[in-house]
Amino acid sequence: MISWAGFSVTPSFAVSATIGKEVFFNTEAPFFNVVSVAQPISGTVTDETGAPLPGATVLVKGTTNGTVTDADGKFVIDADANAILQVSFVGYVVKEVSLNGQSSIVVRLEPELSQLNEVVVVGYGTQKRSDITGAISSINSENFNAGVVTNPGQLLQGKISGVNVTSASGEPGAAQNVIIRGVGSLRSGTQPLYVVDGFVLDNSSQGLDTNPLNFLNPNDIESMDVLKDASATAVYGSRASNGVVVITTKKGKAGRTEMNFSASTAWSSLSNKINVFSADEFRTRVPAEGGTLQDFGGNTNWQDELSQTGMSQKIDLSVGGSASDKFSYYASAGYQDQEGILKNSDLKRYSGKLNITQKAFNGRLNVDYNLTASHTENLRPNIGSTISDMLSLNPTVPAYTDGEPTLLITNALNPLKRYQIYSDNAINNRILASISPSIEIVKGLVYKLNLGVDYSATDRDQQYKPFTSVVNESNVANGSLTTFINGNTNKLVENTLTYNWHKDVHNITLLAGHSYQSFLEENRNFTYNGFASNNIEPKYQDQTSTTQFPTTVSSSAVKNELQSFFGRVNYSLAEKYLFTATLRADGSSKFGQNNQYGYFPSVALGWNISKEDFMNNSAFDNLKLRASWGQTGNQEIPSKITKASYSEDRLITGGQSYNTYPLDPNANAIGNYPYGIVYTRLANPNLQWEVSTQIDAGLDFAFLNNRLSGSLDYFNKVSSNILLEVTPADPVQPTATYWTNIKNMKIQNNGIELELDYNGNVGNDFSYTIGGNITYIQNKVVDSPYSVLTTGAAQGSGQTGATINGYINNEPIGAFYMFEFEGIREDGLNQFKDANGDGAILDNDRRVVGSAIPKFIYAYHLNFTYKGFDLGINFNGVSGNKIYNHTAMSLFTKAQLTKSNNTSDFAVRYPNEAISNANTVSTRYLENGSFLRLNNATLGYNLSGDKIGLSNVLRNIRLSVTGQNLFIITDYSGFDPEINTGSTLGGVQTFGIDYFTYPKARTFLISLNATF
Repeated sequence: MISWAGFSVTPSFAVSATIGKEVFFNTEAPFFNVVSVAQPISGTVTDETGAPLPGATVLVKGTTNGTVTDADGKFVIDADANAILQVSFVGYVVKEVSLNGQSSIVVRLEPELSQLNEVVVVGYGTQKRSDITGAISSINSENFNAGVVTNPGQLLQGKISGVNVTSASGEPGAAQNVIIRGVGSLRSGTQPLYVVDGFVLDNSSQGLDTNPLNFLNPNDIESMDVLKDASATAVYGSRASNGVVVITTKKGKAGRTEMNFSASTAWSSLSNKINVFSADEFRTRVPAEGGTLQDFGGNTNWQDELSQTGMSQKIDLSVGGSASDKFSYYASAGYQDQEGILKNSDLKRYSGKLNITQKAFNGRLNVDYNLTASHTENLRPNIGSTISDMLSLNPTVPAYTDGEPTLLITNALNPLKRYQIYSDNAINNRILASISPSIEIVKGLVYKLNLGVDYSATDRDQQYKPFTSVVNESNVANGSLTTFINGNTNKLVENTLTYNWHKDVHNITLLAGHSYQSFLEENRNFTYNGFASNNIEPKYQDQTSTTQFPTTVSSSAVKNELQSFFGRVNYSLAEKYLFTATLRADGSSKFGQNNQYGYFPSVALGWNISKEDFMNNSAFDNLKLRASWGQTGNQEIPSKITKASYSEDRLITGGQSYNTYPLDPNANAIGNYPYGIVYTRLANPNLQWEVSTQIDAGLDFAFLNNRLSGSLDYFNKVSSNILLEVTPADPVQPTATYWTNIKNMKIQNNGIELELDYNGNVGNDFSYTIGGNITYIQNKVVDSPYSVLTTGAAQGSGQTGATINGYINNEPIGAFYMFEFEGIREDGLNQFKDANGDGAILDNDRRVVGSAIPKFIYAYHLNFTYKGFDLGINFNGVSGNKIYNHTAMSLFTKAQLTKSNNTSDFAVRYPNEAISNANTVSTRYLENGSFLRLNNATLGYNLSGDKIGLSNVLRNIRLSVTGQNLFIITDYSGFDPEINTGSTLGGVQTFGIDYFTYPKARTFLISLNATF
């Protein structure tokens, strides 16, 4: 063998004329044939957004000739003009590119489709996707919902099976219901446990009526992992019965340093108006229905007058990278101003983020610093009054008279004037900080300490400036101010030991830990009335408490503690057979000494079938079977309820009291009656933890070179030992109510989840993704000793307290329980169904007529990419649920119309209806809640810096246009079917009631993102 001048041959001669070029010979042929001549090939490798990928590997297929891209994603390699280049990068699909004579190319890589090597964040650690035995769904930042987003829940909507995300209203930053695999508790609501960078948040109030997660800038979030089954959540024990959402924020990436700037502007408007009568229709309808028309000569559309085009702006700047393999960083600053579609409605957020990772001792010592800070200003209108006025005010009243809001004839407040004199402004400052040092003690054994604090302080002022022209509303005429001061401190100390052991085909990970968390919530409320009418806001005036205008003060402080011990073992045999077992013991100060601790175990098995030898030639790229069983708990009950409580009681002038007695038998004055002590709560040290037991069976699969992938899960979740505040059966009791565990009562949720995604491409320039998910949930209450536990009740004059929905034995959760409306009788009054056939319409004729919880939750998406362009479309919907239109029941009646209040044609649907007919809770106001919504659609264009000659300063620039809530298909007659504004009763959450709901907006957004 002779090797010379870059070539080698077996015969003992060579051709010297080719010196300076690389020549390859086929030595197996009878004669030597020159195959090709290598030439320099230059190119750029980018990610799916067009941003350069430094460190990508470029290899000439069939050779060992390769290189890597530089910091700008560029490379130069010698290759035959007709060669094939293989380009790869961690987390991306390997791409083969035929040069076909090209000397300069751009290669765009797509994320890895199979996701089997994807790292998923689980409780107190991470795992490869292929090793997971629990039901965990993940979503990364590139797949988040786009548009005007103020909190993490909106990013998830429609993206993950088994997760139903609904906004309570269309208000900026509105609270959201996040329901994972159905409602499993009466007391704890629906909120899952949120864990941000390893810190467990508290779901208690932060002093704001809006979402408690609004302090997080969505632009700082890297990924969200939703832990759905008990195997995945049991490591969080007592607070995981509603599932767990693990939020991971962005960190500096090794091998690259970058700066990102983004800016956006959005326009929002009322997406749907309710068809109330116009002024001309109103003039005709009122006398036609027997009313006396009050015509003020105007032509006012109050929905237009009281709404606006809301403008929103958002600016974010972030820097991140690594100075070395020992130090990485991510820092960001953000500003968001979202204006609502009702006036005096706005949410401003100033946010800052700093994540730092420092390593030492050859990587054995690792310290993570995480800091999130935010300043939020939330301005809110008087929503209930404003919505009522939008729909019911007389449309013939001119909005303005002589440039000022017209004073209504009843001396009531014109809502346009309310905008001028009323304000509800809350300012929240919040800091979430943690430090997590970890050290590898010996090979495979790591100790980690997690110290953190979440501190929130809120000052909120609700006020009316005095407006003496209104005489029938004293708080308006004299002015009023209510100030709320809230402080919330959450401290966390955690110690964990993790041991990884690997030998041959065996892989074991052991976790043991201790957690201590303390919570302190402080509230002070001050109410003042009677202010000078001097155009100065009441919160800046002096006020002295008088008999006529007394000052009232109330305050409270609640402290709770939670101590936990937990452990987990993960075992893998040949990466085929997987086993996970978890146990957590939680001790809570909310429970009495007899049941201070709750114990929550879980076990799960997994089988990577596709790794078996008999699957080598199968059609499956991935096939894994999972099964799990486990228990989680609930401690979301008021503090101190296991302990006795007392209050003072004293004889009141003009009243009677049986709790105090005179010291002098001949006493005839109140002063001789001392204060007595009475029970307000009895001690109950036997109160036990509420427990949720769940089984799950799942199948993960992938076909067609991982182009088609998905998962199928069956789950059954049963909540028992239900905690509830109840009324004693014995009327002779020292307290009106008491807390207990409801014996034998259970809440069942079972269902099926399916996720599917297909990824394809046509040539090198066009690629697409089509996917979706659907969840079927069946739920019911079992063995309840109560005929109905009311969760939703009517409000308003003559209606307050009437049951709308609740928990009913052997019926779905949120069951609507009411009379069945059959029409209007000849006498003009309601006709209800005689359900029991006794000839009388009584309370026992009420029946379950549907549920507020949907049976089907579904979503699907379409994503297309062509060269620098991309288009993403996301739909979501629900089916099988009902909505109670409380707004229609309160406003749209014939009686209201005859009083010259506006209504819709709902009020005149029955011509023979009497004006005196009662608007009784019934199916007359119950509507289909199913809908399909085009949630958001985004069209974007990515332009790399080298295409515009700015590669030295600019990596990529992206322009995009997004539409949110573009259309909805629904039969619901209200503003929007995605609502929940019913009042909570006794701490039990209600569902599916539309009561003067802030309307949803349709939004268009233009955004710019630049990467440097």
